[in-house]
Amino acid sequence: MQTEQLIALVREALDDVKARDIDVIDVRGKSSITDFMLIASGTSKRHVVSLAQAVSDKVKQAGIEPLGTEGQNDGDWVLVDLGELVVHIMMPDARSYYDLERLWRFDPLDDETAEAVVSVLKG
Repeated sequence: MQTEQLIALVREALDDVKARDIDVIDVRGKSSITDFMLIASGTSKRHVVSLAQAVSDKVKQAGIEPLGTEGQNDGDWVLVDLGELVVHIMMPDARSYYDLERLWRFDPLDDETAEAVVSVLKG
């Protein structure tokens, strides 16, 4: 399955279970871990876990076995690793706090963004 098809499949799974604010980030050349990140929000911890389960179920039906899933016991942030696509499903507060969209969309030539990234990484 091509990456674009995988992204569409995951989006469909998330839409079916009413995920909010779905965003896809191209991290090719910025990360050696994956090519794309998909970030979505749930309305409650239970909803976040259900969204991640829906993604896992949908990709398994398509013959793709997730490489791993983390965070389903807590429900603030669940990660589903699909290799070339890593899916982050988060509670809105966690999503705002970690601000993955800003972190991974940075332009290395933009000094202000680079400084912000460094400060986030330092904690």
